[in-house]
Amino acid sequence: MSYIAPLKDMLFDIEHLARIDQVAQMPGFEDAGLETAQAVLEECARLNQDVIAPLNWEGDKNPSSFKDGVVTTTPGFKEAFRQYAEGGWQGLQHPTDFGGQGLPKTIGAACGEILNSANMSFALCPLLTDGAIEALITAGSDELKAIYLEKLVSGQWTGTMNLTEPQAGSDLAAVRSRAEPQPDGSYKVFGTKIFITYGEHDMAENIVHLVLARVTGAPEGVKGISLFVVPKFMVNKDGSLGARNDVHCVSIEHKMGIKASPTAVLQYGDHGGAVGYIVGQENRGLEYMFIMMNAARYAVGVQGIAIAERAYQKAVAYARDRVQSRPVDGSLSAAAPIIHHPDVKRMLMTMRASTEGCRAMATVAAAAYDASHHHPDAEVRKQNATFYEFLVPLVKGYSTEMSLEVTSLGVQVHGGMGFIEETGAAQYYRDAKILTIYEGTTAIQANDLVGRKTSRDGGTAAKAIAAQIEQTEKALAAGSAQAQAVGKRLTAARQAFVDVVEFIAANTRSNPNAAFAGSVPYLMLAGNLMAGWQMARALLVAEELSAKGQDVAFMQTKITTARFYADHILSRVPGVRDAIVDGAEAVTALSAEAF
Repeated sequence: MSYIAPLKDMLFDIEHLARIDQVAQMPGFEDAGLETAQAVLEECARLNQDVIAPLNWEGDKNPSSFKDGVVTTTPGFKEAFRQYAEGGWQGLQHPTDFGGQGLPKTIGAACGEILNSANMSFALCPLLTDGAIEALITAGSDELKAIYLEKLVSGQWTGTMNLTEPQAGSDLAAVRSRAEPQPDGSYKVFGTKIFITYGEHDMAENIVHLVLARVTGAPEGVKGISLFVVPKFMVNKDGSLGARNDVHCVSIEHKMGIKASPTAVLQYGDHGGAVGYIVGQENRGLEYMFIMMNAARYAVGVQGIAIAERAYQKAVAYARDRVQSRPVDGSLSAAAPIIHHPDVKRMLMTMRASTEGCRAMATVAAAAYDASHHHPDAEVRKQNATFYEFLVPLVKGYSTEMSLEVTSLGVQVHGGMGFIEETGAAQYYRDAKILTIYEGTTAIQANDLVGRKTSRDGGTAAKAIAAQIEQTEKALAAGSAQAQAVGKRLTAARQAFVDVVEFIAANTRSNPNAAFAGSVPYLMLAGNLMAGWQMARALLVAEELSAKGQDVAFMQTKITTARFYADHILSRVPGVRDAIVDGAEAVTALSAEAF
């Protein structure tokens, strides 16, 4: 089936939860109100529905290939990327100073979801380029910005992120790639990098690698890592491309999913050294790379929402068409489409509510990012930065774990046909699995949530968010029976969250095994709560608008979906709280030998 962008739900979140009207009052975003958001999303939907989505199945059947050092992407990808770049989509969120459109993340994130729903393998190329752009804008010298940014922002060149090495997965302290200073201020880079997304391809003129390496004589550990720009082709003074640099693809991986996206092994310096240029200062590379990683982590969370939406749409279409068995309530005398069966509806509602909840959470996070960078009041910027930083591991971790549940349910709705590759449901399940792994596994996101986002400030930021949720509970308590029922679930979840925050804050240093034994459950609990909170806010808005006669069918569906989320998904939170607070000892009780 074809993909249809869920524009109405996206625009509901942008208007009523993210408050695009407030974003449009910030300096630099004056022309980025709801009307602009709608126009941009509609145009984005057209390109992705008509050009990029049809390549998704083809990419799974006919993935990128490698021969004699050359990577050839799926037929149609190169032409589609040209249209994507010429449309200005790569520069959507980036500054106008470098040729971008300067739109807020609140709009850009929705476009990112559309692109990833259409074709996640394709979308990975611009996703990594976005991260490279962010790092150069933040830490690059004026010279590096002048050489690389306009070409990256235009999509004429693409960017990569080079962290992982064969002996150093997530432990970047073990990075061995080295950089030797040269008399002209450049460096010669040597080493091997693995799992480099779009590290080699045929869709752009040049590839700009951002590479972690150690300068000769640098300290051991993460404190001795620097960041370098290493272009595939050298750039002449007039901006034209020169000789091939000493960085080469030696193979690409064979993967269970995202097969059309080439995942490269890159070899640096086999022929005298790859020429690199330092980004910022020596030994501060990890700090700069985290700029890319934070941008990428949020974007990967959006990928989870995107693949869940695609799986949901396919499951609904199948459930409407597949005729099997009479309804248990006797409402039809003959076999009916399976969408009439209660358990199929339960699965579809779980898919729908989970996806909408995470979309709402991510949209609100995007608005906080915009406020943290553009609001004129320094204190408001600080508050929004804290809120956004707390949400990043949840958007990444919870949304991607959610996508595994949703895409698995998508296969289940199809029954035996879901296990057959030709139906296409399995591709979404396979594609989704990488999302909980790359840009930091769910456990790494959870460690960040425990250590940097909760323990470091004694739970202050987390409890401040809980106080905001409590205000929503008061509004629900004064509302309809539906609102009150959702409010009851939200209160129980918020209280469980606060209990866990206090447990984590109290134990991270004194009893770290207890705190980290519950780190991933804590992330899942917190993500569930944040998504449920936004669904509760959505219910309040929908009830108000429905009472005014505005798009009543959509608003009533939104109310029903929010109620389902509260009763079937948010209701999981108190049990997770018990597992974290009361169950830590059982996690670590067995010795390694006993396993």
